[in-house]
Amino acid sequence: MLRLLTGLFAAMLTIATPATAQSMLDGNFDPAIPTLEEVAGHRSGEQITRPDVVIDYMQALAAAAPARMRLVEYARSWEGRPLVYAILTSEANMARIDDIQADMQRIAAGGAPAADSLPVTWLTYGVHGNEISSSDAALVLAYHLLAAQGDELVDTILSNSVVIIDPMQNPDGRARFTNGYYQQLGIAPFGDRYTAGHDEPWPGGRFNHYLFDMNRDWFALTQPETQGKVAAVRDWQPVVLVDAHEMSGDDTYFFPPSADPFNPYITADQRQKQDLLGRNNAAWLDRLGVPYFTREVFDAFYPGYGDTWPTLNGAIAMTFEQSSARGLVWDRRNGETLTYAEGVRNHFVTTLATAETVARNADMFLRDYAEYRRSAAQGAVGTGWFVIDLADRRWNAEALARRLAHQGVAVGRVEGPASACGRSYPQGYLSISMRQPTARLIRSLLDDDVELPADFIDGQEERRASDLPHEIYDTTAWSVGQMSGLDVAECNSAAAGTLVEAGSSIPDMAQSPGAFGLAVPWTDSGQVRLVAEALKGGLVGRSTDTAFTVNGREFPRGTVVFSRGDNPDMGQQLTDLARSIGAETVALESGWVDDGPNLGSDKFVRLAMPRVAMLWDDGVSPLSAGAARYVIEQRFGLPVAPIRSGTVARAELADWDVIIVPDSFDLPSAAQGALARYVRGGGVLVAYGDSLASFASGDDALFSTKRETVLGGEPADDDEDEGDTAPGTAITDAATYREAIVDPSRRPDTLPGAMLNTVVDGENFLAAGYDGSAPVVFADGSLILTPLTLSDGVNVVRYAAADELVASGYVWDENRRQMAWKPYMIAEANGRGLAIGFAHDPTVRGYLDGLDLLLANAVIVAPARVR
Repeated sequence: MLRLLTGLFAAMLTIATPATAQSMLDGNFDPAIPTLEEVAGHRSGEQITRPDVVIDYMQALAAAAPARMRLVEYARSWEGRPLVYAILTSEANMARIDDIQADMQRIAAGGAPAADSLPVTWLTYGVHGNEISSSDAALVLAYHLLAAQGDELVDTILSNSVVIIDPMQNPDGRARFTNGYYQQLGIAPFGDRYTAGHDEPWPGGRFNHYLFDMNRDWFALTQPETQGKVAAVRDWQPVVLVDAHEMSGDDTYFFPPSADPFNPYITADQRQKQDLLGRNNAAWLDRLGVPYFTREVFDAFYPGYGDTWPTLNGAIAMTFEQSSARGLVWDRRNGETLTYAEGVRNHFVTTLATAETVARNADMFLRDYAEYRRSAAQGAVGTGWFVIDLADRRWNAEALARRLAHQGVAVGRVEGPASACGRSYPQGYLSISMRQPTARLIRSLLDDDVELPADFIDGQEERRASDLPHEIYDTTAWSVGQMSGLDVAECNSAAAGTLVEAGSSIPDMAQSPGAFGLAVPWTDSGQVRLVAEALKGGLVGRSTDTAFTVNGREFPRGTVVFSRGDNPDMGQQLTDLARSIGAETVALESGWVDDGPNLGSDKFVRLAMPRVAMLWDDGVSPLSAGAARYVIEQRFGLPVAPIRSGTVARAELADWDVIIVPDSFDLPSAAQGALARYVRGGGVLVAYGDSLASFASGDDALFSTKRETVLGGEPADDDEDEGDTAPGTAITDAATYREAIVDPSRRPDTLPGAMLNTVVDGENFLAAGYDGSAPVVFADGSLILTPLTLSDGVNVVRYAAADELVASGYVWDENRRQMAWKPYMIAEANGRGLAIGFAHDPTVRGYLDGLDLLLANAVIVAPARVR
């Protein structure tokens, strides 16, 4: 019998007035516990607490009650700000906290809960820096749990559970938001949505330093904030996790049950627990008179969310969404006024309610968490193995192994030559057994395709047939093996191999220079990093656009040769770099080759470190700019200079070898003209998505492609109005009526993210490193382009034929037919320069490392070819 709702309202405390309360609930509070006002100078909800003060206050609380609260720093942001979590529990529990933590590790490994086991409730706040109320709510909750005296609810929570509060997941973004908000604030805040306080300057506070949406990064682990958080969550193995967010100020409050679709590896029991937790949230918000909604908008399908990833590890994880004042006050369209204090209060009470639900049902949550993990290890979702070939994209495979290990997945390395899955692996393989507690997460990440529920798809197709928007919140494809360009097989048996550790170095294949020098095969992301670091270090390399053979080994297109003639002082510099990166170098004893071009051929070009700039600021997608900069700087190792979109027209663009134009929605005409002149003067421009489309029209067009309308549609008529009459028509049925009301010049329907197969041009240097194909992501969008003609340029990478197009995810049928054979990557010479375009961002979310060679060809090699 569940005890959750028994006597709930009798046990509830009276809700205090937000503007006057320190805890936002009435009660007796220990004066020895410092209030926020004593540390920060303002009461809870009166001001938006700055990130440094959030840390100061958490430290003050921990210092005041060390027997019940400990503060742990788990990471540092890109800008050096600390990320911390607080452990809160009773004094008796804190005295044995290490044993409690070890016990949760034992349960997570498949053990049964013991009589003295305690569940962990993990409450996280502020992953988006401009979703501000949640971090202040975390401070209120920490104070309330420590200061409330004679409070049955607090005593129950602290006695029956461990509560972990992560108050601020994105301090860099919060700093950006609070700085901008307080810079514009006068003697009073304004709720008008068009005032400066609600009109964030680019890029806004949502993102971290590298402009990532960290609520998409849980399995990609590209950012230090996420890496630290995942490690910390795994340290404690919580049974319930909350990720507190904000949404439009005109909305109300959302908490689970989540919307459809659910990831198929989420169990029915977990969904029932969402309902249980949701009912207690509802009871608390009902008491406040706060309206709310459930089962709408926010789904649990994509495993990179802060709710889905923990759920696939066995927790009951949930997204809470509070309507945002995006400042201190917000005027709603319905005439109401939303205050910051109300948002703080609402997140405080729902996260308190969550801790209550767990504490009052501790045994049940522990038992069900243990069963989820145990059943996975016993083969609930499969008893076989995933096997990843180490012969192709070796560095990417090794990097993926470490990302998986960081998430608690046991990955083994089997040295080659070896056999598995009915085939041989000359260089060995990575093996991942399905008999482990993380098996459901493994399936979700490594399956070629995680299918949407059939009834959900039917519903979306029905909506589209009625000209309604689809309800897919995020991408439908994320197969991590395909995203890294790896050969992943699944079979019944494989060798376990040597366990790969998350923090271990990637093994290198570095040889010392031969009499002639060294070759760097152009095979994976590690080789890109090695070449970039070598060029940055002053070494001279030469890249070939044609394969060559030495002593029976074929070196692929793109291979870079570092000769002693070009680098008389090379010594062990390149070899040492390769060892630090985990890359490969091959000794060359002579410049003679058995087949293909020699070093003196014009098939080789001399590389120099490229000077890379990027369009930045207004009109540019922050996500696209951030991901592109992250990949080039953090994976390649090349610095990227941001140039503001409003400044580029007067900048000395000739100082740069390559200029990246990320996906953008409103390029200033002056900027577009300046960039066109830059290309024609000898520069290399790399444009993504809608930026590419912008450069395919107008007087400064750099591409001869065109954006397509919907399949079977007509180009927009730009001619002058020919009058206010139209030809007479007869509408005879529903189909004819629908044809009459649909705009024939509209764009194709927006496609939820999917992975698509491609075909590459085997002759063009921009496709070096790829043999035939490269899986790509069609991010959420509708851009489909016409192919370039042979006289205009090169379709470097095109989408596969319609029946072979979809590698993973769901694609509308008309989109699939229309996209077949259309270009993904194009290149067109203009004057003395080269314009390169990607129809969709190859760096999206930083997780497409399988496309690193394509981008490196454009950024590192293309300037040499142009020169």
